[in-house]
Amino acid sequence: MKREQVFEFFRRLAEANPSPTTELESANPYQLLVAVVLSAQATDASVNIATRPLFERIKTPEQMVDFGEYRLRQAIKAIGLFNTKAKNVIALSHALIDHHGGEVPRTREELQALPGVGRKTANVVLNTAFGEETFAVDTHVYRVCNRTGLAPGKNVEEVEAKLEKIVPQPFRRDAHHWLILHGRYTCKARLPECWRCPVIDLCRYKPKTAPPKERTKSSAARTATRASSAARIAKGRTALRPTANRNRSRPTRLP
Repeated sequence: MKREQVFEFFRRLAEANPSPTTELESANPYQLLVAVVLSAQATDASVNIATRPLFERIKTPEQMVDFGEYRLRQAIKAIGLFNTKAKNVIALSHALIDHHGGEVPRTREELQALPGVGRKTANVVLNTAFGEETFAVDTHVYRVCNRTGLAPGKNVEEVEAKLEKIVPQPFRRDAHHWLILHGRYTCKARLPECWRCPVIDLCRYKPKTAPPKERTKSSAARTATRASSAARIAKGRTALRPTANRNRSRPTRLP
């Protein structure tokens, strides 16, 4: 996209949702860090269900260590990969206590040094907890950036680098939230809802999805066409089938 198109892209997303934020529930940076670690290959909704009762009693890494890995596993067992995630959460809690005075660090390098914390998790924490202008690229952001042509890339690193380069002010701090929410609720993986997309004219995705009513009519028309075609074929086959002549005389037997 051209520079003015990129600006207009984010301007429209901002107009539709002026205050975007993560859907993960937390009350402080530590809880946010834990929630993001737990959200890998899981939905935010499923993580919130598990962490609501957990976060009522666990607000610091010290409390998490006292809680213990076994009880943590039981608390998050509805989340995928809960065994590995519980181990990482306890380990990162120990690391925060031993090396950071129990506080969540504010640099990407220090965050990524924690067990179970990758670049995307670090970017989410830096952005959401500390207001840094970072671009966390998950599956939704990756899809939207490639599908629309906003910031295409072969991998998440390339997409992040392009977003870092092209996203203008005043949209940089909230850009990845707009992209995540747009991908989650509008530019969906299987069936993008193009008919209600605010940036449809800026998007390079060519097979635009029609509104539900039009798709229903189109589907009905295709069904009728297939039925008509099948009927014609069946009629043609019937016409070609030889008809038995019951009155045909039999040959006379030889004596």
